[in-house]
Amino acid sequence: MRFFEYKKILLVVALFLLFGASAKAASLGEIVTFNVDKNFDSIGRTQLQAILVKSTNNLYFYIEKAWWDEQLVQKQSEVLANLDILSLEFDNKIYPTLTSIFGIEQKPGIDGDNKITVLLESMNSTEGGYFREADGYVKLQVPTSNEREMVYLSLNKISDTAIKGVLAHEFVHLITFNQKNKIFSIEEDIWLNEARADYSSTILGYNDVYQGSNLQQRVNDFVENPSDSVTEWLGTKYDYASTSVFTHYLVDYYGINILADSLKSNYVGIDSINYALQKMRSPDNFSKIFTNWTIASLLNNCSINLKYCYANQNLKNLRIVPSLNFLPLTGNVSLSVANITKSWTGNWLKFIGGNGNLRFNFSSLSGLTFQVPYLIQDSAGNFIVKFITLDKENKGQIDVEKFGSDYKALIIIPSLQSDIYKTEDVAPTYPFTYTVAITGSTQNSDQELIQQLLSRIAELKKEIARLQALRDGQATQICGQLNSNLYFGLASNDVKCLQQFLASQGQGIYPEGYVTGNFGNMTKNAVIKFQAKYSIPQTGYVGPITREKINQLLSRI
Repeated sequence: MRFFEYKKILLVVALFLLFGASAKAASLGEIVTFNVDKNFDSIGRTQLQAILVKSTNNLYFYIEKAWWDEQLVQKQSEVLANLDILSLEFDNKIYPTLTSIFGIEQKPGIDGDNKITVLLESMNSTEGGYFREADGYVKLQVPTSNEREMVYLSLNKISDTAIKGVLAHEFVHLITFNQKNKIFSIEEDIWLNEARADYSSTILGYNDVYQGSNLQQRVNDFVENPSDSVTEWLGTKYDYASTSVFTHYLVDYYGINILADSLKSNYVGIDSINYALQKMRSPDNFSKIFTNWTIASLLNNCSINLKYCYANQNLKNLRIVPSLNFLPLTGNVSLSVANITKSWTGNWLKFIGGNGNLRFNFSSLSGLTFQVPYLIQDSAGNFIVKFITLDKENKGQIDVEKFGSDYKALIIIPSLQSDIYKTEDVAPTYPFTYTVAITGSTQNSDQELIQQLLSRIAELKKEIARLQALRDGQATQICGQLNSNLYFGLASNDVKCLQQFLASQGQGIYPEGYVTGNFGNMTKNAVIKFQAKYSIPQTGYVGPITREKINQLLSRI
C-alpha cells in the first residue's frame, strides 16, 4: 500500500472518530450552547444556552434556556402543546410535501443524526426565523458552526399559526443547502433561494385563505413599491414582495418543476431557470417571462393575452398603478426626462392629456439590453400591446396619431435585462431617457376645452379610485383599542390596527392608506401628522399620550 493512500485512510478514520461520535441521540433536558446570528437576535448575542424540550421523529426542539426558566409551568405546558401541533404539521405535511418536490436535506446530517434541530430564540420583532449555512460545515472549516442540520425560529411566533409557514420557509433553505452547496458545491443566488422558500407557503396551502396570509402581505408591499429589482437582494420587505409576486406568476404558467428542476441543477439564478425551461422544451426564456410579467402586473387581463394576467385566483385583482404624467391639453408639447433603473426592475410610465400627434423617443446606453413594451388605450378603454424596436445604439421611436381624441393613454414599460452584476451585491443603476412631443394640436373653443378638462378630471378620479381599490389589506371596520406602544420598524397586528385608524382620519393624515402591519416611513409620517393635529409632541412614536388620544377616538367609532 502506498504511503499517501495510507494517509488518506487514516484521515477518513480520524474524521469518523471525530464527527461520527456526535451521532448519539440527544435527551430531553439537555443543555447546549449554540452560536446564533447577532443580526437576528433581539439583543445582538452571538451565543446562547438552550434546553431540549421536545424530540420527534424528525425534529429536536431547543428553547432559549433563560427564557424557558422564566416561564410558569402553565406557560411551559402551553408552549409544549403548540410544539406538538407544529411537529405534527411538519411530520405529516411540511416534510413529505416539500421533500417530494425539492429533494431532501443532508441526511444523515453533519452530526450523523437524521433529525433537524430547531432553536427557538428571542429575535427582533420583525423577524420570524432564519437559516445559517455555517451550521452545515465542520468547525475546522467554519469555527462558528453548530455542526447540525438546523433552523432558527422566533419565540414571538411560538403561539402564532404563521409559525408553520416560517418553519417551511427555513426548511426549504436547508434543502437548498444540500441540493446546491453540498451536491454541486455552488451557491444559489439569494433571490431565487428566497423565492423557493417563500413559495413553500403556497405549495402547502397556507395562502389559500388570502386574508391575513403571507401572500397578501407580499402583494401589499409590492403594490406599495413595485419598482424593486427581482434579482437584487438587500433583505428588505420589498425584495421579498417583488420576488414572491414574480414567482407566483412564473409557477402558475410553467409549473412547480420550474423551481424544482432549477434547484436540482448545477446552474444558479437566471441560468438555472433557463435550464429548467429548456428541459421542459418551453419556447420562452427568463427575459420573455419577465417582460410578460411586467405587462401582466399592469393589465392583469387574460382576454388580451393569456400571459398578460395572473392565473392565481388570489391575484386576480392585482394591478399596479403606473407613474402618471399629464400632458397639457392645448398647444404643442415637448417633455424630456432622464431616469435610472436597475436590472430586472419593472418601470411603468403612463401619459394622458395632450391633443394631437404624439411622438415618443426612448434611448439608453449602447451595450445594455432593454425591453420596452408599450400599451395604447383607445377612447373606449381597450388596450393594444406593442414593443418599441431599439437600434444598435439603444434608441427607438413610436408615433401615436390623434392622441387625446382617438387614444387617451400611452403606457411605457421599459426594463433593463442585462446580467451585469453579482446578485448578492448592490445592483448598479443605469440611465434611460425619454422624450414626449405633441404636435399638430388645434386651438379649441373655451367650451370644448372645458369639456376636455372635465373628461380628464373624470379619468383622474378613476385612477384614484383604482388605487384605493388596490389597498387589499385595509379592513372595512376599525379595530379595537391599542394596548401597547408602537414604533418605527415594528411589525404586528397592533400596527395594522393603527394604520386602519390613521386611514380613517382622512387624506390629510394618511393619504397612502396602506394597512400592511409594518411600521414604516409612511406610517411614521402619518403618526407625526396626527400628533401635530392634536398638539402632541411630534415624535412619530405611539406612546402613552398618543395611544390615549387614539383610543379615545376609537371609542367613538
